[in-house]
Formats: sequence, structure tokens, C-alpha cells
Amino acid sequence: MTSTLADAPLPPSIRVRRVDGVNGLSMQILEAGHETPDRPLALLLHGFPELAYSWRRVMPALAEAGFHVVAPDQRGYGGTTGWDGRYDGDLAASRMLNLATDALTLVRRLGRERAELLVGHDFGSPVASWAALTRPDVFERVALMSAPFAGPPPLPPGPAEPPAPDIDAALAALPRPRKHYQHHYATREAEAEMLGAPQGLHAFLRAYYHMKSADWAQNAPHPLDGWTAEALAQMPTYYVMDRACGMAETVAPHMPDAETLAANDWLTDPEMAVYAEAFARTGFQGALNWYRCSLDPAQLREHRLFAGRRIEAPAIFLAGASDWGIYQKPGADIRAMDDRAFARFHGVHLIEGAGHWVQQEQPEATVARLLAFAAETGLALG
Repeated sequence: MTSTLADAPLPPSIRVRRVDGVNGLSMQILEAGHETPDRPLALLLHGFPELAYSWRRVMPALAEAGFHVVAPDQRGYGGTTGWDGRYDGDLAASRMLNLATDALTLVRRLGRERAELLVGHDFGSPVASWAALTRPDVFERVALMSAPFAGPPPLPPGPAEPPAPDIDAALAALPRPRKHYQHHYATREAEAEMLGAPQGLHAFLRAYYHMKSADWAQNAPHPLDGWTAEALAQMPTYYVMDRACGMAETVAPHMPDAETLAANDWLTDPEMAVYAEAFARTGFQGALNWYRCSLDPAQLREHRLFAGRRIEAPAIFLAGASDWGIYQKPGADIRAMDDRAFARFHGVHLIEGAGHWVQQEQPEATVARLLAFAAETGLALG
């Protein structure tokens, strides 16, 4: 299969190629700094609804600093093939430990024994977290972005496990009935309502990206008191949606105007088209299956095998200062990023002028912080 990014606007230093035999996948990757062998490997994992393309603004600078930089389209996304994109298909393949296995296998298929820097953004952050937690021999340092990691779930307190609180029912019972976006993404209807957005797929994605960025002035994140319906309902509707609305309907009123679009230099219209064309071709279900697994009690039980374990590699957390994602899980937000989950934590760093898409909105500041972290942890770059 040829590249699906042949006509995409990319910096000239980035190439596109395929890596076969990656845990059952043929992975499409973006690559920079590949001309010089044996450079330290930086592996960059994207989130939703994104692609390897989301790293295009940081890859050249990381390569110039001395990294061999690789960003794959992950399982369920873009030009990578071999995954099951059906709602009734192989859901287990999208469980977190298998996604971490994808990352591990890609390192090996690149001919490497280790990745000196592992970076994960949004849903790529828990993938990077679990890869680093389970394989500290391979992933030497880890940078998590936008989605905090509070460590593996604890073991149940006694022989009879207490039932989990039904947050969906509590949100539905509010005077203004609501639902959590992850519960919506886990439904059979979610893919169709986004693919069939009345405003068109390109416009839907544009409004979605805009609402979650620093360009949307209403983004003023703050800590929430707890995992209650009343607390969660303080978040914007792209996180805690009106009960009767899909995501396309939720973001439609917030489509940026022509002046705002013209001023956007971090996601131009031709760049936005890369995402729209990719998801029009693949659909969303392969990506949405990640959310279904995140709500699956079977995955929770699987993760309890690692109860009490910490990420031993040096770790750092980066996010945009206007990103609600840093507080979206009370009890497991940035306030929980401490020595309970990390043996060598280098702190939380919030980048001004960025919302959720920090590496696209503020690439220079993102690169500067990643390179400072590499230097602080003793990585010599040529």
C-alpha cells in the first residue's frame, strides 16, 4: 500500500514510509532525522481525532537537535492497516496493553533495542504511560501530554468489590441532563453522527479542534471537587455533552468565523483537510474502540495486575494552560501526578497560549521543554 500522505503539506525533512509486521499491523509512519544512523530514538504517539501528522510541527526541530524521530499512525488510524474497524469486531485488540505492545513492536521493527524518548499526547499519553510502566528496559524516558496518568488502578479493598458509581445515570438526572463524551464515544451511534455531520466532516473537525484550543476564549480550566455529576457538569460541552446531542451538534455553534480561521497559523485549511480526508476514508470506529475498552471492566481487571507499580523511567507532563484535559478526571488529574505513579517525576509544565493541541498550537515551546527534559535526564544529543 502506498502512502496516504503523498499530497499532504509536510516539512521537507519529514518522510513517509511503512513498517510491516508491527503486532499484526502495517504501520504508516512519519520520520525525521533518519539520515544519520544510531541517533537516539524519539517515538511520538498521537491521540484522538488525530494522526501521526499531528507531530509535523515538532519533528523537524527534534531531528535537528539530534533525534531520530518517528511518529506512527496508531491502530485504528490513518494509513496504518491490519486493524478491525467494526463496532462488532475484535475489541480486545484495542485494549491498552495491546496498544502498548504496538509501540514496543514498532521499536523492534525499526531495528532498535530501546527508545530514548517516548512521547504521548491525549490518548497517546496512557499508551505511553503503560508502555513505560511495563517495559522500563525499552522506554528510557517518557513525556506525557494533555492526559494525566495517576498510576495503575488499586486492588479492590476486600473480597466483595464495591460497585462503581453510575456517573452516567447521575449526569442524566441533572436538571440539564448531560453525558460524558467517553460514554458517547462508546455507543454504536457515535461514529455515524460524526461521519454524517450535517455541516460536513471538515467543518465538524474544524469546530472540534477550535473549541479545544486556546483560540476558544471560554476555555478557562480549573480543578474540580470530585467525580460527581455536579462537578463534571462544570466542564465545556465537548467533555460533558448535553444528553440529547451528538458531538457534531455540540461543536457546530462554535465554528470559528472567517477572521479567526484566517488568523490560524497552527492548523491551516489544507492541513485540516488531511484529517478530514483520513477519517472520511477510515471512519472513526477503529479509534472509538479505544474508548470502549477504557470503560470495559475487563481492562480494569487486567490493569490491576500492576497495582502499586510506578513508572521507573524519568517522566514529565506537558499541557496547554488552556487545556481542560488536565482536570477532566478529578482524583486522577494533574494534582495526582506525583511519586505514587512515578519514581523520577520532573514535574507538570503548562504552556501558555495552548489548549489541548499543545504540540500544534505551541510547537517551539513544546520542543524546548522536551529538549530541556532530555538534557536534565542525561541524554546527550549530537
